Amino acid sequence: MTLDELVYYADLKGIDLMGTGDALHPLWLRELIENTVEVSQGVYAYKGGGRVKFVAQTEVATVHDYAGRTRKIHHVILMPSLEVAGQLSDALRGYGNVESDGRPVLNVRPSELVEVVLQTEPRCYVFPAHAWTPWWSIFGAFSGVDAVEECYEDKADRIHAIETGLSSDPPMNWRVSSLDRYLLVSSSDSHSPYPYRIGREMVVLELKDLSYDGLYAALTRSPGPSMAVMTVEVPPSYGKYHWSGHRRCGVGPLSPKEAKRLNYVCPRCGRRLTKGVEDRVEELADRPEGYRPEGALDFVYVLPLQELIALSRGEDPNATNLMSKAIWGEYVRMVGAFGSEIRALLEAPVGEIARLTDPVLARLIERMRRNQLEVVPGYDGLYGRVKLPEGIGASARKMTPKSEVGRRRTKTLDEY
Repeated sequence: MTLDELVYYADLKGIDLMGTGDALHPLWLRELIENTVEVSQGVYAYKGGGRVKFVAQTEVATVHDYAGRTRKIHHVILMPSLEVAGQLSDALRGYGNVESDGRPVLNVRPSELVEVVLQTEPRCYVFPAHAWTPWWSIFGAFSGVDAVEECYEDKADRIHAIETGLSSDPPMNWRVSSLDRYLLVSSSDSHSPYPYRIGREMVVLELKDLSYDGLYAALTRSPGPSMAVMTVEVPPSYGKYHWSGHRRCGVGPLSPKEAKRLNYVCPRCGRRLTKGVEDRVEELADRPEGYRPEGALDFVYVLPLQELIALSRGEDPNATNLMSKAIWGEYVRMVGAFGSEIRALLEAPVGEIARLTDPVLARLIERMRRNQLEVVPGYDGLYGRVKLPEGIGASARKMTPKSEVGRRRTKTLDEY
């Protein structure tokens, strides 16, 4: 997850602007300062080249007690500059170890976190991450609360967005009327050791200019030409916690109705099930399924191209080496032909895909665009599984589990 790797994969995906991640960490911040140059207000380019630009960003965890329970919540922070990131790192040192890898854990109430952040720089932007995940989230079944005001208290009015996470989508969030005032955003957690997972979810923005101020205006829905247009989402059933279950016992996925009938107790070991996101949304929902608030952002579903390639070959994406020469070669060939992964997934003519690759992959992408792919829901930390539609690939090989993804450096487009 070096800058070189981040830029490489972001360029393949077709991402224009990305958070730096971990900007509070002194060593990573030093790398950012030494290896990027500010090309517009608050926006940085990698000195080594690449189309993607960066904005200072981090994710932190807070631990605090509320209503007799310990609450553990993740928050995303956007900052107007790398200099502000350094100042905020110093300001938060008294609450936890900002030099820990990944998300630093801070012993502070979320309201106090927002206060410290905005005192450091008023134009910082804070919002809860993966809002519905069972653990470490604002609405999490095990460690969250029932309302934004319960989390951020007197600073709730300074929160403008909710990050919905892989296991929920906009229609699920639209069922909770109290969320209407917030912008629903989607982004990809990149703590995975595999940078190709960058960009599974994204926000599409129209900005007057590529600057932090333009980004801030779009995310706060300020009057003007900068705005959020839509989100790119994986189907929520693809997420790790969409339905309930107990992975250790192999119990799941369980629909909300099935899990409720079991009283959320594992029938094999008697321990509690990991409650699914769909179940948790149902608990807080005050609207029926299918309701859409006025002014809600559009969205589109996608699945990672490498996984669709594996599926078209009759292989299980969850057990296949997605960086194998065959799959990666097909991937970079499509990116080279259509300009980026997102263009290949959403814009490339199906006929062109069939001529470049094979009809099975073309039909899978066509069905994905129509939201006609069946996904066996994820549960208790396991990703959902896309099922190969019957009759779509009679010649596809039988699914054969293979080794886990290797960490070797991949080839460039030119090398293929």
